[in-house]
Amino acid sequence: MNSQTTVTAVTLDRTFQIALLFGPVVWLALSLILEASAAPPAWQTILMVVLLYPLLEELAFRGFLQSWLLERPAFARHLVPGITHANLLTSLLFAAAHLFNQPPLWALSVFMPSLVFGFFRDRYNLVWPSVLLHCWYNAGFVWLFY
Repeated sequence: MNSQTTVTAVTLDRTFQIALLFGPVVWLALSLILEASAAPPAWQTILMVVLLYPLLEELAFRGFLQSWLLERPAFARHLVPGITHANLLTSLLFAAAHLFNQPPLWALSVFMPSLVFGFFRDRYNLVWPSVLLHCWYNAGFVWLFY
């Protein structure tokens, strides 16, 4: 499958489209619960939180760790349809890594999106769909709360 076919397959995937729409639904819910920021974020914040962090985190967690775990038969098995043991462990470690710079509830809140990112990494054996979703989810978060 060439890169154009892959891009088309991912963007036309109904599950991927639902994952993209999930972001605004969560942003709306959060905006009803939490106080949104009144000032626009600095361009450096946008660059770091919306582009750089998602790219680096996805390369490390989905590109390296989850890929490495999937090479081990025990982690390649599915816990439930669509969620491998590799995805689950990667997501647990991803959430734990957020404890270094986030309050515990915020760190825990990244667990479910991480499972979504890992789901698409497994589904396509590619990292870029996870990077795209992560950037998209962070963009809404920055728009509302930075």
